[in-house]
Amino acid sequence: MDTSLTEFMEGQLNQTTTTFHRYMFDKISWNSRMFGLVGPRGIGKSTLILQYIRENRDSRKLFYVSADHLYFASHTLVDTADEFTKEGGEQLFIDEIHKYENWSRELKQIYDSHPDLKVGFTGSSVLNIYKGQADLSRRAPIFEMQGLSFREYLQLFHKIEVPRYTLKEILEQKARIEGISHPLPLFHDYLLRGYYPFASESDFEIKLRQVVNQTMEVDIPQFANMNASTGRKLKKLLAVIAKSVPFKPVMDSLATIIAVSRNILPDYFLYMEQAGMIGQLRDDTGGIRGIGKVEKVYLDNATLAHLLGNDSTDTGNIRETFFYNQMRVTTDVISSRISDFEIDGKTFEVGGKNKGKKQISQAQEGYVVKDNIEYGSGNIIPLWAFGLTY
Repeated sequence: MDTSLTEFMEGQLNQTTTTFHRYMFDKISWNSRMFGLVGPRGIGKSTLILQYIRENRDSRKLFYVSADHLYFASHTLVDTADEFTKEGGEQLFIDEIHKYENWSRELKQIYDSHPDLKVGFTGSSVLNIYKGQADLSRRAPIFEMQGLSFREYLQLFHKIEVPRYTLKEILEQKARIEGISHPLPLFHDYLLRGYYPFASESDFEIKLRQVVNQTMEVDIPQFANMNASTGRKLKKLLAVIAKSVPFKPVMDSLATIIAVSRNILPDYFLYMEQAGMIGQLRDDTGGIRGIGKVEKVYLDNATLAHLLGNDSTDTGNIRETFFYNQMRVTTDVISSRISDFEIDGKTFEVGGKNKGKKQISQAQEGYVVKDNIEYGSGNIIPLWAFGLTY
């Protein structure tokens, strides 16, 4: 393989530790002929791939490239795969695939031309991955990864290992953080900065703002063929959501605020949702591509909400954002007709420690999820416990 690519891979591997694995590490079908790992910027997709290579390179021939490497200004992915297989290569990983023009067409050619080569690819822009996925239909399963759960934050930043708890176990009051008598300080720190693996870096806030800017001003406009001024309107829309309590979209007034047609706003919301900037709570199941009516719009995670909302960040909004953000990874979360959320027929009302049971009084199976309590009883569950599911 080209020396510059080899040196780049070795440099990346030397910076990668294997002491902590994200939840998706054990879910990926590493031995698939081809798979994709997608998700928002900055949540650790590249690190996950590099960890796998470090732990398996002694038993098989693996190679890692980044599609935005200067090498690919004059070379193709197809040629790289051809050369790798001729050298006895077994598994090729391509990072930042969305930055390579015609990536899906070339991946399809690699898949068809090299039946013995395994290929994994990652993309920070979920938008472009979905756009190109048609060419890879039935060839490559796509794994979607989210940011750190509260459980992962505890392990990565505080070396506190906590098992994964199912929703059933949480509702049965079985969730525990062993060795920690007072979980709330850690939980509130997580809400402030714990969703992104680079949170411990000194310039964390600057980097997170860069993630937002790149997503809103580059990723989405490129995908949707927007101009720069439209990208700025998207950022303005994001700011409106950040300061809401929580946000219930009224398209006419929003269209006036950001000076666009109300008919195009649902598309803008979908682009931002797919890019990992917001979450849309619907009245029916189906995830990002669900057909249900959107009842509420949240920023994607509590850390992002604190960053963009600044001092005006609403506490109630943060609580609901956290609950929805964490639970959507393992379950279908929809809006409730009588309360905040519904999961598998169970109703959840989220609030502070003084929140009453009025909203769930008519629920067949209802729970009050309270912030600022260390432990619960009966159908009163501490909010932090819902961060231990993945």
